[in-house]
Amino acid sequence: MSSHEGGTKAIVAALSANIGIAVVKFVAYLLTHSSSMLAESVHSLADSGNQLLLLLGGKRARKAADVEHPFGYGRERYLYAFMVSIVLFSLGGLFALYEAWHKFEDPHPIESWQWVPVAVLLAAILMEGASFRTAMRESKQARGSRSVFEYIRAAKAPELPVVLLEDFGALVGLVFALFGVGMTLATDDGRWDAVGSAAIGLLLVVIAVILALETRSMLLGESATPADVAAIRAALVGEGVPSVIHLRTMHLGPDELLVAAKIEVSSTETAPDIARAIDDAEARVRAAVPISTTIYLEPDLRR
Repeated sequence: MSSHEGGTKAIVAALSANIGIAVVKFVAYLLTHSSSMLAESVHSLADSGNQLLLLLGGKRARKAADVEHPFGYGRERYLYAFMVSIVLFSLGGLFALYEAWHKFEDPHPIESWQWVPVAVLLAAILMEGASFRTAMRESKQARGSRSVFEYIRAAKAPELPVVLLEDFGALVGLVFALFGVGMTLATDDGRWDAVGSAAIGLLLVVIAVILALETRSMLLGESATPADVAAIRAALVGEGVPSVIHLRTMHLGPDELLVAAKIEVSSTETAPDIARAIDDAEARVRAAVPISTTIYLEPDLRR
């Protein structure tokens, strides 16, 4: 299974959950005028938009290479993941912080339908938990023995890390909202509702910054993993190629790797011998690291 296939399943599961949750939360806000419920409504709406952006990025990344973009459109997935961080920061985080400030300025308790926000938040926790479990299951093969945080830092495909962070943020945000609503109901002090909204906003801003930093690194062009670099270097060496002088790699997309290397050849070899050695080296590299879609090898003498 490719990284894109696993990511798509997790995105669809998260999108299905978030659309339903966003509608229910907004209805609860209309009934109770709770700031925490409004912040959570916008949070789920932002997450739904983000998942649509990820699906669009995945579709556009499959476009064939052309004259203007000879290396293809694989980095579209990183671009749309970066857009997700912007939406999460602005629409989710900053709106929740604004709503918290507004509620601090004019606090009021939840006076009607008091059971609604608690029931909605508990149901949302169950649905978000199911979405998070799907994302964890889809990422299990790619993660291996690594922790979730290590996987997010090292992953080359953006979809699963984004969904994992969003679902984790959604679960924690729901706990913050439940705390704010619960304390408001217990004390009749609307400022607790503002505290819940502020906590949600700060959480979303932090997650958005983490996403922006990680996707920025991929947009700039990251090398292959150390394990893949070692495998490529070992595969290059063979008959007609005694050593590798230097090697550079860069991800053109999550499943596309550019390999450029200067390889040593013997001064006694003929041009056909060198061409044959290069062809064989390329075949070995593609067998060792199948995502090596574009390979450029320069023969040289070691001095």
